[in-house]
Amino acid sequence: MTDKRIEDLNITSCSRLITPEDFKSELPASERATASVINGRETVKNILTRKDKRLFVVIGPCSIHDPVAAMDYGRRLQALAEQVQETLYLVMRVYFEKPRSTVGWKGLINDPHMNGSFEIEEGLHIARRLLLELAELGLPLATEALDPISPQYMQDL
Repeated sequence: MTDKRIEDLNITSCSRLITPEDFKSELPASERATASVINGRETVKNILTRKDKRLFVVIGPCSIHDPVAAMDYGRRLQALAEQVQETLYLVMRVYFEKPRSTVGWKGLINDPHMNGSFEIEEGLHIARRLLLELAELGLPLATEALDPISPQYMQDL
């Protein structure tokens, strides 16, 4: 039995997130996106083990707040990646959370509307849709895991 005088004092409501399995069934990765992920991971592994002599560069904005702008950036980066592919392997930074922000906006996953509403499930949907679209371009992607929960919704991308 919990003592309501000392537990959950700042909790105003509680709702369950969709399971990662149901979420990925709702927004599945295409064969092309999956192939892009596999190729990207294998290429980075080969660079790190020096089987591939290129330098890999993770490049992109501090965090994503506008999926339309992120897609535009991704298309431009993909075009650049093709131009420099002999010497560099470009990986798009696609961070959805603000790890060092102690005040203010916490990122697209946590607050997709940038208004304090904290519609986390909607933020996860927006983030996954964007990752799927970027993977369809054949662009390798990098993100950052800040907690043990959100990666379960994105780990296949």
